Order: sequence, then structure tokens, then C-alpha cells
Amino acid sequence: MSEKESLLNTLLGLSMIVEARDPYTGGHLWRVSQFSRLLAQQAGLSRRDISLCEVGGFLHDLGKVGVPDAILNKPDRLTEAEYDIIKTHPSVGGRLLSSHPLAGLAMDAVVAHHERPDGRGYPHGIAGDVIPEVARIVSIADAFDAMTSTRAYRKGMPTEKAFSIIGSELGSQFDQNLGKHFLALERMTDIVHIVGHSESGIPLLPCPSCSAPVVARATHRDGEHIYCRACGGESRLHKQDGLLQLEMTGGMGEASVLAPDCDTDLIGAMVTEIAPHLF
Repeated sequence: MSEKESLLNTLLGLSMIVEARDPYTGGHLWRVSQFSRLLAQQAGLSRRDISLCEVGGFLHDLGKVGVPDAILNKPDRLTEAEYDIIKTHPSVGGRLLSSHPLAGLAMDAVVAHHERPDGRGYPHGIAGDVIPEVARIVSIADAFDAMTSTRAYRKGMPTEKAFSIIGSELGSQFDQNLGKHFLALERMTDIVHIVGHSESGIPLLPCPSCSAPVVARATHRDGEHIYCRACGGESRLHKQDGLLQLEMTGGMGEASVLAPDCDTDLIGAMVTEIAPHLF
């Protein structure tokens, strides 16, 4: 692995550890990166720009490391003051990236993915084509995943409804041209293999105890114990005929198994695929 590949590997791993602080967003970064990749392909971007969108999608929430756990994991809707704190994460992410050797690969996506074409976004309130293209792509992918994913206070909505909402917000919340390209993805089967998954072929599984989404990994073996980051409950993984199920054991996870970590195999595979188009 080259020095740049190693730096990218570390950066993606750090972002996944930040994500793991929120027990309800397992796989969010992978899904946003994959939606961003599909949209970039549909829009006819170059292979390098497609890879930049995939990296930007994976790193876009890096700044959430600066959001307190009490707000990040609040099982209810945020107050206006709490939402103001959430809105600092793009700027925090930009400051974290600013001195990194690979900052140029993801800075636009990290800082500008909550900007809007109508100028009502944050942190800078820029509008239209002033918003970098990669940020406009990641914005759509991020919103689509937020709508179709389950949270502590609501279940994810059907993909048809999420596509409809994006279509109704073209030109205001979402880029008009890129949004139309995204709507074309509704006819593609690729989408169903990303929604509700934490990596290719691995769906999120409901915790048998609290129903929060639990992330299984491709490397998990049949009979292996998996732990819910929301309630700490221990489950046994059953893998049979390509299907995955969790069986509650009644045990509880200790701090060592509930601590945020990253899927080194998933990240390694991403770096291997993306790096040749970036460096």
C-alpha cells in the first residue's frame, strides 16, 4: 500500500469511528458514498470525479466528532438550539481536514454538503452553481439515506416517497439537473441493494431486544456474537442460504465490544478500488 493509499485508509477509518458513535446510523457513510457514486455515474462524470464523490460521501460527516453525544444520540427531535450545534459539523469537519495531506479529495463535500441551491443552507449560505458539484451530489445522497433510514424516533420511509420528496424540492433544496439524474436511479435495481444495507450484500438487522439497526459484517461467521450499540444487547448471528438473522442470547456487551470501531476489510476494499483513479 502506497503512502497516499495508507493516508486514505486512515481517513476513511476515522470517519467510520465517528459514525459509530450514533447507534442508529450504521452503514450511513457507505450508503451515502454508494448513492453518490451511482448519481455521479448517471450524470456522466469522469471516473476520477466519480471516485471523488464516493470518497466525499464517505467522509461528509467527519465533523460530527464535535457534536456532543447527548445531541447526537437524542432519541427525540432536536430543539432549535441543539440543531444549531448540529449545523456546526460541516465547519468542524473542514477544520479537521484543513492540514491533512489529502484534504483536497473531500474538503468540498465535507464543508458544503448542507448548502442549498436557493441559498438557505449552511454553513455559508452559498447558492446555485457556486456550490461545488461534489457537494451538490453528496447533499442529495445524504438526504435520500436520511429519509429511507430508521431513526430512534421514526422508521425509514419507502424509497418511492423519498424519491417523490426529492423531486418536489428540485431547484430549492436540491440541484435541478443532478436531482433529475438521481430520480432516474429509481428505475435501477442497484438502489435496493444499498438502501437498508451497511455494505454490499449485508442488510442491517433489527436488534431482537430494542429493534435498533444492528450492523453485521461480511467477515462475521455463523454463530458469532454481535452487539447492539443502542441497548448493548448480545445476539447470535445465523447465516443460512444467504439469509442473516439475529437470535437474542440474553447477554449484554462489555465496554470493549461496544466501543466505536471501523470495518478495516470494507475500508481496505474501498481504497483498493478507488485509489487507482485518484493517485
